[in-house]
Amino acid sequence: MNPPLKLVLELGPLLVFFFANARGEWLAQKFPALAELGGPIFVATGLFMAATALALIASWLLTRTLPIMPLVSGVVVLIFGALTLYLQDDVFIKMKPTIVNTLFGGVLLGGLFFGKSLLGYVFDSAFSLDAEGWRKLTFRWGLFFLFLALVNEVVWRNFSTDAWVTFKVWGIMPITLLFTFSQMPLIMRHSLEEKAKEEQASK
Repeated sequence: MNPPLKLVLELGPLLVFFFANARGEWLAQKFPALAELGGPIFVATGLFMAATALALIASWLLTRTLPIMPLVSGVVVLIFGALTLYLQDDVFIKMKPTIVNTLFGGVLLGGLFFGKSLLGYVFDSAFSLDAEGWRKLTFRWGLFFLFLALVNEVVWRNFSTDAWVTFKVWGIMPITLLFTFSQMPLIMRHSLEEKAKEEQASK
């Protein structure tokens, strides 16, 4: 998929969530049907669910595949978003990142326990690493997902809803990008392509 389009599909729902929470009252006035959802966080949750579903549908129509991580995250958004709206309790949508990140971290670390570097199945089309590289990268990402889950718990339990939404949209992404770029030295060291180039150069 075209990288800018892929970025729009991944970040679009989050930006909708941030905007709708910030302008929830204005949206409810402009579109009375949204007022039935409740306050700003509930309007944001409803629109976040709709944007997430549209992003998944667009991804399927464009590629005829659904990446496992966005799919799982999307399913959890729809389930916990529905609980949030039905029970009028924003705790459910706030716990969604905790649930998703704990699930991803647990699956990756659990896979290593059974000798499987599951991250390789997700990123194999992007990177070609040796077995040790996949093990190390899987372990680091597993710990990172658990770290994100812990951070989410700290933020939503100790700060306002607006602060949590802001951090979710504008804090998590930079942290994730920094972590991703910090793994490049490991990827380069264990890249099969780089090793092949080095062997070719030495001949």
